[in-house]
Amino acid sequence: MNHESRIYIAGHKGMVGSAIWRELESKGYTHLVGLTSTQLDLKNQQAVNAFFEDVRPQVVIDAAARVGGILANSEFPYPFLMENLQIQNNLIDAAHRFDVHKFIFLGSSCIYPKLAPQPLQEACLLTGSLEPTNEWYAIAKIAGVKACEAIRKQYHKDFVSFMPTNLYGAHDNFDLETSHVLPAMIRKFHDAKLANHSPVTLWGSGTPMREFLHVEDLARATVFALEHTLPESLYNVGTGVDITIKALAEIVQHVVGHSGSIIWDTSKPDGTPRKLMDVSKLQQQGWQAQIPLEAGIKQTYAWFLAHQADYKTLRL
Repeated sequence: MNHESRIYIAGHKGMVGSAIWRELESKGYTHLVGLTSTQLDLKNQQAVNAFFEDVRPQVVIDAAARVGGILANSEFPYPFLMENLQIQNNLIDAAHRFDVHKFIFLGSSCIYPKLAPQPLQEACLLTGSLEPTNEWYAIAKIAGVKACEAIRKQYHKDFVSFMPTNLYGAHDNFDLETSHVLPAMIRKFHDAKLANHSPVTLWGSGTPMREFLHVEDLARATVFALEHTLPESLYNVGTGVDITIKALAEIVQHVVGHSGSIIWDTSKPDGTPRKLMDVSKLQQQGWQAQIPLEAGIKQTYAWFLAHQADYKTLRL
């Protein structure tokens, strides 16, 4: 891949897109393209086609999506399904019709069945029912995976899909109404620390197991895919190591410095019992994660402290 290649990063201001942008810059790529949602509405097919015709990107990295945790997925099923379908369909189709050389589609491990055998292998896609708490987002992402696979199969184009496990890091969403579990914990423990170390209530039993990947590791994986021709269309991206939500809470509590109690609200859903990724396929190609979980959480909390004014007033 030429360092002067025109690389369009959809969603370049988000947590994933901005990490990829920084990684590409650090690698010497000089022709990066990014537009905000006010500059280009990715749900508008005509606008997306006009952009591709004008800019003619040689590489497209799709890090744009409507995302959120269990609460947001449960309360807004239609936009989580439809907006994600619109965004990715417009990008994938335009990339195909305007002859983009490489397309990297970023999804989520939630595409796999709720009770799929652990660790999750790429081959278990579409072999069972999805987790109901995020099935709307998952169905949209499955459609994107299959669209890329279809283009690869029919037209022999270098379209590849990466399914990362739970992500965290700089530029994460710390809003308690829409955030995922790890940034939500950081925010809750931080708020409680400021409120004289008051108790922190967390959803569920704490027994489900989850895997977490620092967004900088995903960025490195994406650049790896950019610089290599991968032989298959779908790859898991993760650490291959998981942890209980209870143990995660204890690490976050320690990093934040909160000394109060933790209350588990078992009336709230746990979600999928376990989600560990089999990352052997990508490791066999020569990539693996580098950032240990506690070190990554320390980095993320430091970033939050430096940017907390960007978020809503702390709920004390």
